[in-house]
Amino acid sequence: MARLNPRRWFLPETPDVIGLLRAQLRVAIEGTERFSDWAGGEDVRLEEMREIQGRGELAKRDLLNAVRIAFITPIEPEDLFSISQGTGRILGAVAGLVGEAAVLRCGPDDGIAGLAKLIAECVRNIDLAVAELGSSGTKATAEADRAIECARQMHGHYYRGMAVTLDLDDRGERIARRELYRRCSRIGDTAVDVAERVVYSVVKQS
Repeated sequence: MARLNPRRWFLPETPDVIGLLRAQLRVAIEGTERFSDWAGGEDVRLEEMREIQGRGELAKRDLLNAVRIAFITPIEPEDLFSISQGTGRILGAVAGLVGEAAVLRCGPDDGIAGLAKLIAECVRNIDLAVAELGSSGTKATAEADRAIECARQMHGHYYRGMAVTLDLDDRGERIARRELYRRCSRIGDTAVDVAERVVYSVVKQS
């Protein structure tokens, strides 16, 4: 029988919570990039998006379990939780949008494609911001600001796309496409919330 080292009884758990959060974000990046592929015309199945979403949920659970046992964390647990929850909402929303489009029988157009690219870019910038948490607050804030700027660029795509729907003769298609645009806009709002939480976590640590 292996003997336990008495010193281990007194050593606090120090899981790599930032690494685990980035693992969740990598899944979110994969999901938003596949969403962008779908919006650009590629054949991306809802089943694939749901599978990615499932992996994201598992990654989120791993992070939360680690936070629960961690003695100290680079940023406050509530900030880790908030960033993780927001990341999960983004991934769930892009998967849901693909499913909604299938139900509505309304595929993406150029405006949706432009929004999807910006959503993917937002998440990549959030990941870069998170990578700097605990080491460089200045760099983390700069990357988070880039994510927020990406989300703000979505406004132009959104309003132009909504204007185009006015020219659609089919009322059902007009309603469906507007709903897809609104969903994209809400995803952008969620990305801003996550990026701003990164900034807030830096402020609290300063």
